[in-house]
Amino acid sequence: MIKAIIFDFDGTIIDTETAWYYAFRDAYLEHGVELGVEQYSQCLGTSLQLFNPYEYLMTELGLPIDKEVFKARIRADHTARMDLEEVRDGVRDYLRQAKEAGLRIGLATSSDRAWIDKYMDRLGIRDYFEVIRCADDVSKVKPDPELYLSALEALGVRADEAVAIEDSPNGARAAVAAGMHCVIVPNTLTKLLSFDPSDRCYRMESLSDFEFGRLTAGAFV
Repeated sequence: MIKAIIFDFDGTIIDTETAWYYAFRDAYLEHGVELGVEQYSQCLGTSLQLFNPYEYLMTELGLPIDKEVFKARIRADHTARMDLEEVRDGVRDYLRQAKEAGLRIGLATSSDRAWIDKYMDRLGIRDYFEVIRCADDVSKVKPDPELYLSALEALGVRADEAVAIEDSPNGARAAVAAGMHCVIVPNTLTKLLSFDPSDRCYRMESLSDFEFGRLTAGAFV
């Protein structure tokens, strides 16, 4: 029986990720460099260790770019794009139904606390979450399972009693590694990526396409 639901944040609750990609893509083009989705995906849902899009043009390609000016340009573009974004389809309904059903609700994100606080307040959804685990709370972020394992412990449920809601391959890998079932709802960007095959994952276009009662019953196939 499912007792808890744990959401990813970026790209899952609100699509911050597509806006970041477009901001970086356009900035790279200004310097004559194409940034492909596959290359950029190395930093989706995880840290910037494998690919740091802020520094790549300078450290790897040796372009004479002012790092702080470049960062400011990216962030201003992202902010402008995010002014048009809202909670993804079906998320509010899932949060409301989970609360009404008495499920424990958690959040596990590779982003830091200050970043998610900004959007949680704007979207007015903070009170739904009993437990929040972010990059500030762990030594390793996704695809390592530490975020999910920490959230499960805090919620007091076993991995087989919880479902993760994710949008990215790294997030899905973390959930599966933690022993959880995972509902994958890719966004505009992550739907272009390849996800690892797993009998613990169920993929759909929108949470609105997956009846909440099926989730609580564990009917993922």
